[in-house]
Amino acid sequence: MGKQSLYDFKVEDLYGKTFDFASLRGKKVMIVNTASKCGLTPQYEQLETIYKQYKDKGFVIVGFPANNFAEQEPGTNEEIGAFCQKNYGVTFPMMGKISVKGEDMADIYKFLTHKELNGVQDSEVEWNFQKYLFDENGLLIQVIPPKTLVTDAKVVAMIKPTSKNGKE
Repeated sequence: MGKQSLYDFKVEDLYGKTFDFASLRGKKVMIVNTASKCGLTPQYEQLETIYKQYKDKGFVIVGFPANNFAEQEPGTNEEIGAFCQKNYGVTFPMMGKISVKGEDMADIYKFLTHKELNGVQDSEVEWNFQKYLFDENGLLIQVIPPKTLVTDAKVVAMIKPTSKNGKE
């Protein structure tokens, strides 16, 4: 297995439609594994806030529901979509439920967690709401721990677009 690119992946969204990461070329991308029944579930609110703030400035969040931690995402794709909309007004793209660790780990998470595939670093998905941030060229720039909020000043600084002179 050689080095891959974020843009090599196609996945299914919550509604069974193909989502092609190649469509995100030129944008900063944050991938986050989510769960509806976790102590960190309220992070949906901050994720949606940051998404709305920066979506028109070249930033997108892609959520992947996963039931890998204490069975905190037991629902179907339909139930997950309804939960996200009703409780948090989520408008960022949500993918179909996958596995983010173990023998049945989804290919995109193999890419996220293995240096020989992503070219940057090895990592392990510690818990729900771990975040992977990619630059506009599809290169992994940061793995953000589950408890670190997307609204944290250091995270926002990485998300904000920069012009050629280094200003927003």
